[in-house]
Amino acid sequence: MDGSEVVVSAHGNHKPRLLFMGLKRSGKSSIINVVLYKLPPTETVFIPATVVIKKHALYSYRNFQIWDLPGQIDFLETNFDTESIFGAAGAMVWILDAQDDYIESVGRLTETILQLQQMYPDIKYTVFIHKVDSLGSDFREDIVRDIIQRIMDDLNDAGLENPPVSFYPTSVYDDSIYEALSKVLQLLNPQLATFEALLNTLAGSCKMQKLYLFDVLSKLYIASDTSPVDMAGYTLCSDYIDTIVDLSEIYGWDRGKLRVGEEGCNGHADESKALQKVDESDAESFINGIRGYCLYLKEMNKYLALIGFSKEPRFAVEKPLIDYNVQVFQDALTAVLALT
Repeated sequence: MDGSEVVVSAHGNHKPRLLFMGLKRSGKSSIINVVLYKLPPTETVFIPATVVIKKHALYSYRNFQIWDLPGQIDFLETNFDTESIFGAAGAMVWILDAQDDYIESVGRLTETILQLQQMYPDIKYTVFIHKVDSLGSDFREDIVRDIIQRIMDDLNDAGLENPPVSFYPTSVYDDSIYEALSKVLQLLNPQLATFEALLNTLAGSCKMQKLYLFDVLSKLYIASDTSPVDMAGYTLCSDYIDTIVDLSEIYGWDRGKLRVGEEGCNGHADESKALQKVDESDAESFINGIRGYCLYLKEMNKYLALIGFSKEPRFAVEKPLIDYNVQVFQDALTAVLALT
């Protein structure tokens, strides 16, 4: 699926909007199709070039708009309605192909930021230094450092001090693209500080090494505690989600169809009551001793799941206390989400 038929309705202007920009063939559509539509990365070479604005929707605890802008068009020219494109944008992601000659892309990016800063100063900017997977580790660091230095120097020379730009090396062949896009979505979350404070408290009380609040279907995390990211642990959590989702597709059922007093498929009301007890509590999973980690997952609502890992040896023994703390966190999270 290339996403060309996925269009955000006109009634969704209040939804946080994320713009994907960059030169043509830089990888904008590939990222969107891999993350949103689970297209295998090896098949992204068959995606046709984007020639019109494509609008995608990410349905989660908040409904996000993601607009894919064709790279061969300068939408800041006077013959375009810039207000309809950039007026409601919360963040802009510039995709820069690290394998190509990036001088032109750096120049276009700095011009775009300078113009948008004058008209829409609240937009936040992120640069994905993309396709770094094929670069050697030493050469990759040099390329990333040179790109960042060039962009920051150009912006500073133009008089833009402390430009609001962040940088992430990315590839669709590993979890770096999910990590980077998660950070971008967090820029559009006005409750991020509250989420982080709640997660910090829970991580400390439960002796968690790291906690994430994941959007289950996209595998993007909307918040985490403020401890440093452990990429090995993050990859483990990401694989954990895939496993849980795959198992739920095989063994899960449509919770909510059965109600107390209704008969189950075999005609016995007792079975439907038993299923109802499961329906009343959110799904959870616990695994002990995976690569030295204990993994914990608890469904928060139909979109979000709390996932954490720990190397604490008594983690399994203290799970009842952890379950209680997580329930308190879930109640607080529900109250915060009700305000958004």
